[in-house]
Amino acid sequence: MESTYEQWLSEQAASCTGERRRRLSQHGHAEELFLKQVWYPAFNHFQNLHGEYEVSDFKDGKRYLDFAYIRSPYRICFEIDGFGPHSRDVDRDRFADGLMRQNHLVLDGWIVIRLSYDDVVKRPRQCQQLLHQLLGKLYNPQSFPDITIHQKEIIRYMMITQNPVSPKEISSMLQVGAKFARRLLLELLYKKYVVSCSAGNQRIRLYKLNDNLPPYSKS
Repeated sequence: MESTYEQWLSEQAASCTGERRRRLSQHGHAEELFLKQVWYPAFNHFQNLHGEYEVSDFKDGKRYLDFAYIRSPYRICFEIDGFGPHSRDVDRDRFADGLMRQNHLVLDGWIVIRLSYDDVVKRPRQCQQLLHQLLGKLYNPQSFPDITIHQKEIIRYMMITQNPVSPKEISSMLQVGAKFARRLLLELLYKKYVVSCSAGNQRIRLYKLNDNLPPYSKS
């Protein structure tokens, strides 16, 4: 896990400049613990997760989120809040500014999740369960109304692995024939739940989740 964390941090720093890169170079203890004790044990990867994510604020300035999970159709902000002299002694203006910052994130369409440093350190399993419940609710393939049970299982599998899949892999996973697995994937392709990884008119050997999954009912 340590090497995966270091690779993620290196890739994050390489993708940005300026203040965000500086902040990543000084990644805090609380943020590192969140990644190592909560996020990675929950999902076994850091895909779609961005550290010190830069957003514009209502004063035309810049704000930095501890973590942003960007995966269509949602944007989720994760903040790790410590209870120390800084938080206890914050003045009224900074306290009000912090609340207004969160309000504007919500107005801009962000889902905001705040975890305490103590929970990350002392109750990481509880934090993992919260993340599972959150992403399970938001990205639950059982809510898609127009696909079969087998196809919902394919979507669920692809959401977990976050990797392209082949008909052979789906055939093995579902314990069904290869032709049936290919047909299931082609139907998902037609309905725009997945897209082809092949160029042009080449035979499709790998499929990946559509970054813009179609709307679905939450009933």
